[in-house]
Amino acid sequence: MNLEQSEEQNAVRQLARDFVDREIAPHVVEWDRAESVDRGIVKKLGEVGFLGLTVDEEYGGSGGDHLAYCLVTEELGRGDSSVRGIVSVSLGLVAKTIASWGNEEQKRQWLPGLTSGEYVGCFGLTEPGTGSDAGNLATKAVRDGDSYVIDGAKMFITNGTWADVVLLFARTGAEPGHRGVSAFLIPTSAPGLTRRTIHGKLGLRGQATAELVLEGVRVPASAMLGPEGKGFSVAMSALAKGRMSVAAGCVGIAQAALDAAVTYAGQREQFGKPIAQHQLVQELISDIAVDVDAARLLTWRVADLIDRGQPFTTESSKAKLFASEAAVRAANNALQVFGGYGYIDEYPVGKLLRDARVMTLYEGTSQIQKLVIGRALTGISAF
Repeated sequence: MNLEQSEEQNAVRQLARDFVDREIAPHVVEWDRAESVDRGIVKKLGEVGFLGLTVDEEYGGSGGDHLAYCLVTEELGRGDSSVRGIVSVSLGLVAKTIASWGNEEQKRQWLPGLTSGEYVGCFGLTEPGTGSDAGNLATKAVRDGDSYVIDGAKMFITNGTWADVVLLFARTGAEPGHRGVSAFLIPTSAPGLTRRTIHGKLGLRGQATAELVLEGVRVPASAMLGPEGKGFSVAMSALAKGRMSVAAGCVGIAQAALDAAVTYAGQREQFGKPIAQHQLVQELISDIAVDVDAARLLTWRVADLIDRGQPFTTESSKAKLFASEAAVRAANNALQVFGGYGYIDEYPVGKLLRDARVMTLYEGTSQIQKLVIGRALTGISAF
């Protein structure tokens, strides 16, 4: 793997850094307190091409490789993980999955809107009773002539109240477990689909997180994405790449924690000198720095494998596991450097810690990642 970034990758990263500093950083505290990011950010993300990365230009995408995608995601994570989540889900889980599994009609129907920011996508897998046990979801899609009628509920859906289309997973067959699951592309304007915003979250407070309820939602059979009964494969392929995106966002959180801790330690004085001169403060900062580099390299390895067409699922789980746990450690250490000031939201590290904590939970908990890695190494499933 060549760690030297190309001119194009450097330019994309600089574009993302400038975008974050101009369009996101000035509003982070306001959005967090209001529990709502300004919806206008979506169109701006589309205009600079961030919602079309790795998608073919033929379908409105901006092309580029997966390392460039990671660089942008990292910068967005550095700025505000709530905004990073918009891109990771609408592009990473929805648009990329349509590009991989969709037929020509589905690609032309949805990809131009998703990559431009005209549309927002959400990923409807998690249910109130099935988080890690996604294969046993209860939402049902019953065939009725040339249509399917869908009933069920989804929980903790990122972009849920903003989305124009939901990539939804429902049980179409009588087979137990994942074998009876299929995937559908459903407009959120469909009659019978209602949405409720989830308030009071610990972190990612600005992100539009929702519960979806489907009561007799009728969609044409052409809305199915991929073959019938292969929905679980669609979901797992999306999440394998999605875990790389989460890992990149975690690198951004950890980098933001490092930047904040270094700056504050050089300015804050105790016992007659900057606290950066105290050895135990330097230890906290050095621990953050090592976690940043290790998480970044694990994440970049996944991007390199994807771009070379190599297997990457286990490596993606390793990156997501390490980076999410590292982001929590980094933010917690940075808060320690700030002392009492780290505990109030006028300073950035408290929000970083709150945002980092959910990264160990969604798109596969840390425990699920360990099971995936363990199964790959031993050939024995713990499920």
